[in-house]
Amino acid sequence: MDWNNTNVFVTGAGGFIGSHLCSHLVQLGAKVTAMLHYNSRSDWSNLEFLHEETQKSMHVVKGNVEDSSFMDAKTKGQNIIFHLAALIGIPYSYEAPLSYVKTNIQGTVNVLEAARKNDVDLVINTSTSETYGTAVYTPIDELHPLQGQSPYSATKIAADKLAESYFNSFALPIVTVRPFNTYGPRQSSRAVIPTIVSQLLTKEEIFLGGLAPVRDFTYVEDTVKGFIAAAEAESIYGELINLGFGKASSIKDLVHLVMKVSGIHKPVKTAKERMRPKDSEVLELICDNSKALDLLRWKPEVSLNEGLEKTINFISQNINLFKKNHYTI
Repeated sequence: MDWNNTNVFVTGAGGFIGSHLCSHLVQLGAKVTAMLHYNSRSDWSNLEFLHEETQKSMHVVKGNVEDSSFMDAKTKGQNIIFHLAALIGIPYSYEAPLSYVKTNIQGTVNVLEAARKNDVDLVINTSTSETYGTAVYTPIDELHPLQGQSPYSATKIAADKLAESYFNSFALPIVTVRPFNTYGPRQSSRAVIPTIVSQLLTKEEIFLGGLAPVRDFTYVEDTVKGFIAAAEAESIYGELINLGFGKASSIKDLVHLVMKVSGIHKPVKTAKERMRPKDSEVLELICDNSKALDLLRWKPEVSLNEGLEKTINFISQNINLFKKNHYTI
């Protein structure tokens, strides 16, 4: 693919993964339009961490995927849409499920419709391993049953099925990638690793939810390379592809590994308010990434130890960004 002649539109560009993806696309030479969720402030969210030259190389727009007219207007002339915009916090989805329906379902429909109307060459749709729910079998391949164990996961299942339907009904060129628990620099304290690290660096005790759940952690640079590989691959329209490391750790083991890597040890306690409802907790997620290797020639390269070192370093240098005494949902 000649990225130098490719117009790329990224929704959710100011997010954790989105900001890393935008940076990578600029490095490849793509003409990037980075869409941020509209607010009245002048900041660019996680794009603020990018080098000034990288920022200057992008065209930044602010809007809302829930606005179909906006999406239609801004995606004209685009070759590829990377759709990452979503509400992602699982605890907040218990409190405001309709917000998730509007953003994750209606927003995705607006992206798909805009792509269809404007003859966009390719849409990369972003899913999540949470759509699988607690593993029926491991490792989890793309044929694993889908289970809506939270309003968040239910809306993402719906979004993925809408993407599938637009491929089947309208031949929209689309590929869905399904990341497993991406982590790394710029991730908010909504996620478990920044929660552990920020408390470890600033508090006498670490407060977490359940310690038994098992997760497959993938470093953000590897996840972004998976997105790029999906865009560059030929003849895979309509496919859904897992992006995960293929190894997993319990939250309990993860905490001990973070302590080992950081050289800091603190007591760990369970906080009731951080626990998911019993039937909503996803107990085990372990990725089968063989399809990604087969179709994309993609496999993760950054070990959990190495990724944690980079993540701990980032958080320690930006600890002021983390509300250590507040539980972020």
